[in-house]
Amino acid sequence: MIMVGTAEVENHNGYSNGSVNGVLEEKLDELRCFLGKAEGDPLRIVGVGAGAWGSVFVALLQDSYGQFRDKVSIRIWRRPGRVVDRATAEHLFEVINSREDVLRRLIRRCSYLKYVEARLGDRTLYADEILKDGFCLNMVDTPICPLKVVTNLQEAVWNADVVVNGLPSTETREVFEEISRFWKERITPPVIISLAKGIEAELEPVPRIVTPTQMIHRASGVPLENILYLGGPNIAAEIYNKEYANARICGAEKWRKPLAKFLRQPHFIVWDNGDLVTHEVMGGLKNVYAIGAGMVAALTNESATSKSVYFAHCTSEMIFITHLLAEEPEKLAGPLLADTYVTLLKGRNAWYGQMLAKGALSLDMGDSIKGKGMIQGVSAVKAFYELLGQPSISVLHPEEKKPVAPVELCPILKKLYSILITRDFPSQAILQALRDETMHDPRERIEMAQSHAFYIPSLLGQ
Repeated sequence: MIMVGTAEVENHNGYSNGSVNGVLEEKLDELRCFLGKAEGDPLRIVGVGAGAWGSVFVALLQDSYGQFRDKVSIRIWRRPGRVVDRATAEHLFEVINSREDVLRRLIRRCSYLKYVEARLGDRTLYADEILKDGFCLNMVDTPICPLKVVTNLQEAVWNADVVVNGLPSTETREVFEEISRFWKERITPPVIISLAKGIEAELEPVPRIVTPTQMIHRASGVPLENILYLGGPNIAAEIYNKEYANARICGAEKWRKPLAKFLRQPHFIVWDNGDLVTHEVMGGLKNVYAIGAGMVAALTNESATSKSVYFAHCTSEMIFITHLLAEEPEKLAGPLLADTYVTLLKGRNAWYGQMLAKGALSLDMGDSIKGKGMIQGVSAVKAFYELLGQPSISVLHPEEKKPVAPVELCPILKKLYSILITRDFPSQAILQALRDETMHDPRERIEMAQSHAFYIPSLLGQ
């Protein structure tokens, strides 16, 4: 936006060029000072994993702070060798030619010809190669800024000050176990921001949830106070396109407050919160029910009535589960419902449920889908079912007055498990669960959760 009578031009961050440099450099200097960085020693920020949200998060930092090259280095690691198939290359070529700014950028960088050759089938493109030009394989319709890509994990992380975990929860432990080998000689541990939404169930010796930040702590040895979680009702492509959004960074006060200030942008507001694990678990929980929402939408031809019935039941189950996990669950209602709402509207887990119900995808194809990445709701269904199915954490059934496993009070979760994990039923069974005449009024489940002492601290390792 050009201002009449001035030379101010609005840039991608939403600031005007007349003020952006001063504001951003001041925030960068504050974080450098907080981390004890000396003059001439750049702050090293590294993203690990290049899915849609991981790539966008690093691109937002690059757009904001990449201009201060003597003060900060921003890079992203992804595995080498992932081939871009012919159909994706053809679509990518269409995207490039539909965006004049992207087309001009590639021509300036002498990179356009390789996309022509890939379109014709004369060249093979790789995911790390196109990411350097600003294309994430899981989000090719939304070009981002060019990124500095590293394919050697040791080179990427060994001296990083801030590490952004953009890996799926299912890959987090394995990669950070490898990373730990490169950090053995470090004197000062890095700060880690995890974007992963997913959980694992640990059943021995006591049933409990294991979150990505806990996986990172166990695998790497980095103190928990140095590991934070950032999440919110966010769709990666929309955030990069400057749709107004907010998120919470959760963890120790020492790090979350300066990082919240550093990450905040005019269109991306970052709040801070001390309740790390509970927010992290809620980020995984909504993915469970998003898959079912997609199934219901597809099977009922987008019936608003059917979707609202499902929403009532799934939210009542989520409220019940939060009462098991949190001592003050009412504080989570807003963040959880907001994250659930956006995921049901446009998230990959809801899309996955739709594709399964339509027959466009099958469970045999796995939960890593081309163009979408990892569908984390599948593993979350398994984890929550197994955890809440343990008789050792039974609750008193309000009507039958006998101990039952908590999962017995979550019929939607049970049905999703039987569809996705044991595969005893087809996707259509989700509608049968909704129409079951023995199904309780969702209000009763909420009242039950609010009137009984269901909180089980051990589930979160408290």
